[in-house]
Amino acid sequence: MIFMEMDMLLPDIVVTVQTDVPERWAELEDAEWLETAVRHGLAGSLPADTHGQISLLLTDDETVRRLNRDHRGVDRTTDVLSFSFEHWGHWEGDDEAPTSGEDAPPGWPLPDGEPPPLGEIIVSIPQAARQAEEQGTPLQRELALLIVHGTLHLLGHDHYDDEEREAMQALERTALSGLFPVPGDQTAG
Repeated sequence: MIFMEMDMLLPDIVVTVQTDVPERWAELEDAEWLETAVRHGLAGSLPADTHGQISLLLTDDETVRRLNRDHRGVDRTTDVLSFSFEHWGHWEGDDEAPTSGEDAPPGWPLPDGEPPPLGEIIVSIPQAARQAEEQGTPLQRELALLIVHGTLHLLGHDHYDDEEREAMQALERTALSGLFPVPGDQTAG
């Protein structure tokens, strides 16, 4: 059973959830739960009064593979991709990256009052299901981990060295403890 907070985390963050998942994973299309997973990922790194918007897409291997190839230079499926509007990711392809942080436009024009975009998170549901099965973990928990992981990437967290990895994993554990509290643990939630 997943713990849902009564008070909404980060009320000024707009989370848009889109799903394009095969019917066998239809139970994962609970937009409220998915939005809560994103908010838990953000909560440990953002002030409570932060304004912004995030898009979450649950999709298939082919879509994630295409995006990974086109935007990271890696022609294979991965579990989660994050496209931050502030923190440029790492290009890993053999060819030169199509754009870099220095070549990026200075900002996107937004209508008055529109919260600034923080970015997009894209998760491959089939890859998440394979990983959950390999690890003997419930799919919903693996999906929560991937959403939190992707959310942290949007905020500039990374795992390219041991120190970064440890810090990011600590934030992941904290976020997941709010979603899946340990019975009898008075600190979770």
